[in-house]
Amino acid sequence: MNPVITVGLDGSPESRSAALWAAREAQLRHRTLRMLHAWILLSPAAKEGTAEGDRNYWAKKIVDDAQQEIHKYFPDLPVVEDLVAEEPGTALLTAAAESRMLVLGSRGMSPIAAYFLGDVGLHVVARTTTPVVLVRAGEDAGETPPVQGDVVLGLGLHDPCDRVFEFAFDAAARRGVSVRAVHGRSLPAGAFAPWGIDPDMAEELAADARKALGDALRPWRAKFPAVDVTETVRLDSPAQVLVQEAAGAALLVTGRRQKRSALAPPIGPVLQAALHHAPCPVAVVAHE
Repeated sequence: MNPVITVGLDGSPESRSAALWAAREAQLRHRTLRMLHAWILLSPAAKEGTAEGDRNYWAKKIVDDAQQEIHKYFPDLPVVEDLVAEEPGTALLTAAAESRMLVLGSRGMSPIAAYFLGDVGLHVVARTTTPVVLVRAGEDAGETPPVQGDVVLGLGLHDPCDRVFEFAFDAAARRGVSVRAVHGRSLPAGAFAPWGIDPDMAEELAADARKALGDALRPWRAKFPAVDVTETVRLDSPAQVLVQEAAGAALLVTGRRQKRSALAPPIGPVLQAALHHAPCPVAVVAHE
């Protein structure tokens, strides 16, 4: 099979939106779309028929319904269906290793739903080296106009992250939109005085961040000369900055450090904030 973009389906509105987003992405990248549904009780030799006579009826219906909807909007897109008799987390990790990209649905932003992003999604994001895109319900091709907005690139500037840059610039180039590179940096305790923030120290920190951001972007501007780039540096909580700057974006691209301390959580607080609260699809790209 040629390199594919895989979308995980579970029949939810979020997975429907993820399927349509993945279909558009597959069309942009000239890839085959693989539609995967994993169910541990999948029968290896199911009979054709109704739900009463076929244990796999609803599993097949989830994938078939999604495929029919995709073909309404992307009639020429090559699509393959894949029903897997495994736990979803295991199946998605295996599929991710065979794919150029994995697309999953992500729950909404109400306080309860935002807290419970989903154990399967977090499990996969924290363990795969394949880029994962999480899409909320409603972020689809459907009958709405094409998604507008730029590609927001969230950067920490502490680690080598060429894969993150490559993904963001390539995504912007394919869409014909700009990259908005965003860096948030919290002020150290020494920047605060009894009367407020020390302006000289704040400006020194901001200037240092702007230089670091500009230096990091320079080779990517040269590699993608047709992509317009804007740079934003804010002295504030990186998590808060990233979520706020993602408003109106077509896609937020951020990184996940593969090598973390044994005592550290597999997903850091900035990425957690983006996954729970960013109002647009979020691409998570693993890097060293």
